[in-house]
Amino acid sequence: MTTPIKILCVDDDPDIRTIAVMALGLDPGIQVHAASSGSAALVVLRGDDWRPDAVLLDVMMPGMDGLATLAAIRALGGYEDLPVIFMTARARKEDLDSYREQGATGVIVKPFDPLHLAEDVRALVESRR
Repeated sequence: MTTPIKILCVDDDPDIRTIAVMALGLDPGIQVHAASSGSAALVVLRGDDWRPDAVLLDVMMPGMDGLATLAAIRALGGYEDLPVIFMTARARKEDLDSYREQGATGVIVKPFDPLHLAEDVRALVESRR
């Protein structure tokens, strides 16, 4: 049996978060935890009980947006190379280029297809292994 891929899903919209968690849960090889904000994600990452293999991160959130959260994740010890995948409706070419330049592993455009989210996330995570 293979070790599940652990994904931390971060989105301020409870409906999007619920759909993403359910969609990722369709893949028995993915284990998901959710956070409602960038600061809540940092609490999970600073904890000792669960370490994700990747973060699925909303770009547009109040308070700490996705880019600020990504910078904070990179500043945490041991998370410099953690794959971070942005989810966003802001997907012009220059936006996508900017996200990658700032260290995003990839981008999933909203609205995403729930039936393919797990395979899209898995492909991005495995491309970094």
